[in-house]
Amino acid sequence: MNAAETVLIAFSLAMDCFSVSIIEGLTTKNNRILNGFKVGAFFGLFQAFMPLIGWFGGLALLDLISGFDHWAAFSILSLIGSKMILETMHKKIEDKKPRTVYMLIMLSVATSIDALVVGVSLAFFGTSIIMAIATFGIVTFLLSFLGIQVGYKFGSFFGQKVGAVGGLILIGIGTKILIEHLV
Repeated sequence: MNAAETVLIAFSLAMDCFSVSIIEGLTTKNNRILNGFKVGAFFGLFQAFMPLIGWFGGLALLDLISGFDHWAAFSILSLIGSKMILETMHKKIEDKKPRTVYMLIMLSVATSIDALVVGVSLAFFGTSIIMAIATFGIVTFLLSFLGIQVGYKFGSFFGQKVGAVGGLILIGIGTKILIEHLV
């Protein structure tokens, strides 16, 4: 696998993170730069290290998780999305607290499960795992940071109920992942 292919894979893996980051940015009222760094760092680190775990795990790990990875991603994203929808019914956006570390970890895992499986395939291609995980992490960090900024710019335009839309989008992403694996 060459460098261009690795970058293309990095962008495709980072799209879920970018989408979730836009949603996070929509509800960010303060510290958008700091929040962008925090979300980007979490997503970037998970997107870099999940393929490393997959690379080390090889086929045994693929067999172990392939039966339920899509259910895990669907469940996590649906739970977080539902929570976001419920929060908008009870709070104003100005009252929204930044994501806790626990929630960021859950989002990071949900958006990087596919990177774990990609890591398994990288072992068979003989790809330099160091180059691949560095590329995955950097691309994901940059797109996640950008997503926060884009979401922030549009957050005030969409108003208070934007969290509900974000929750629906997360549920939609989870449903898409589930359908892709079941069909």
